[in-house]
Amino acid sequence: MTVARTWAVALTGLDGALVEVEADLSNQIPEFRIIGLADKALAEAVQRVHNACANSGLPLPRRRLTINLSPASLPKQGSGFDVAVAIAALATEVPMDAASLAATVHLGELGLDGRLRPVPGILPSVLAAAREGRTRVVVPHANADEARLVGGVEVLGAVGLADVARWHGADVEEAALAPVEEGAAADPPSPTRELADVIGQDAAVDALVVAAAGGHHLMMSGPPGAGKTMLAERLPGILPDLDDEAALSVASVRSLSGHRVASLSRTPPFEAPHHSASVAALVGGGSRVIRPGAIARAGHGVLFLDEAGEFAGHALDALRQPLEKGRITIHRAGGSAEFPARFQLIVATNPCPCGQYGVRGGACVCAPQAIRRYLSRLSGPLLDRIDIELAMARVSTAHADDRGGTVTTAQARTRVREARERAAIRLAGTPWRVNADVDGGWLRQGPLAPEPIARRSIDAALQRGALTLRGYDRVLRVAWTVADLDEADRLEPQHIGRALFLKRGIRP
Repeated sequence: MTVARTWAVALTGLDGALVEVEADLSNQIPEFRIIGLADKALAEAVQRVHNACANSGLPLPRRRLTINLSPASLPKQGSGFDVAVAIAALATEVPMDAASLAATVHLGELGLDGRLRPVPGILPSVLAAAREGRTRVVVPHANADEARLVGGVEVLGAVGLADVARWHGADVEEAALAPVEEGAAADPPSPTRELADVIGQDAAVDALVVAAAGGHHLMMSGPPGAGKTMLAERLPGILPDLDDEAALSVASVRSLSGHRVASLSRTPPFEAPHHSASVAALVGGGSRVIRPGAIARAGHGVLFLDEAGEFAGHALDALRQPLEKGRITIHRAGGSAEFPARFQLIVATNPCPCGQYGVRGGACVCAPQAIRRYLSRLSGPLLDRIDIELAMARVSTAHADDRGGTVTTAQARTRVREARERAAIRLAGTPWRVNADVDGGWLRQGPLAPEPIARRSIDAALQRGALTLRGYDRVLRVAWTVADLDEADRLEPQHIGRALFLKRGIRP
């Protein structure tokens, strides 16, 4: 055949689009050209494909080869198109099954010796192919386990280009090539940290259970050694397991980030960027290929900002949109990409740069201006989006001899699961499943709006300016979570009073 066709996938963030790879062989001056809005890495595939084909016993014809990537208006980046380009180019002269080529999606980078090298983003690419009805994909041997996480797709983990050509009917000898293994090892499963290890902080543990049960954002303020990091690290262990859709989304983001994915983890992810992280590290970005940042990697899990007062103010303000929308959109000159960003934000901060301000027995050496500047990093609009604000103190000597906390991880996990089940039943028929996502108007005016006597304290807080209307809605969400933990069907004054106290220590 003089024209051959197969398929590849172009990724924009986690969204993948099928790309038809057309190869045309014509009797003109020998040339190999790729057209269709390819970036520099993809344009360099010409030399990789030439050498890989020659070293696989399948030299390209010495005529003009034109490779068209359709749709031509869609930007295409990276070396993941190499295999599709090579197999389409070979099929213009080497006898192959045209129907097999047209039914298969090819992904992977070629080495000069013809071996297939792993590329990031295999999982979202295979998911995109499956959504478009494709049932066969060729991937590098090192990415085969990752590709097989998508059900209903036949996966060929090819070692070399000759393997791919033989699969489509080409008569080529088998080359004795060692497969290219992925450099990064798969992340070991994170051990579940025991909540009972946190002693002397019963109020903080209760607040953590409320946050987990409703998916609420939490801020902990207190001196060094109060246990803020210990609590945050134990939150994923009491959250419910991820369902299939969420686990695939988390694994897809990790794959796109360049991490090896060998299995679907059901434990919610935990991201804890250092306080020196830039806006790009939090949000994501890149000059050519847009990669997810810590916000996207924490999707369906926990984003923990330790020493929040040390983060740059503009980096913290970048959290405001994802906290409201549940998605993060990154715009660059070459395009834009959108990533899921529905996470639980846990913020830990000291009361001042030295951490001793207001601490019993401590001696703060910070100037008043330094304290104000330190605390102002957490802007009012950001704090307004946090549901629970918890003031913590160091554990006293009397508690230091305790054998353990009063609540274990298993007990807390059971309470969280039961509370979420009650919330899901109450919210049946609505687009929400956890209290933190419920629309404020529905909470205030919906069928389960609180009675006037129950909301008297929160109305008074709003009237005297202690709350904004956004904060009002967040208090109602926390109140419903408290009610779910108490196995109550309606909001009572004590539920709203507890939620008010958890928000800003406001007492009814």
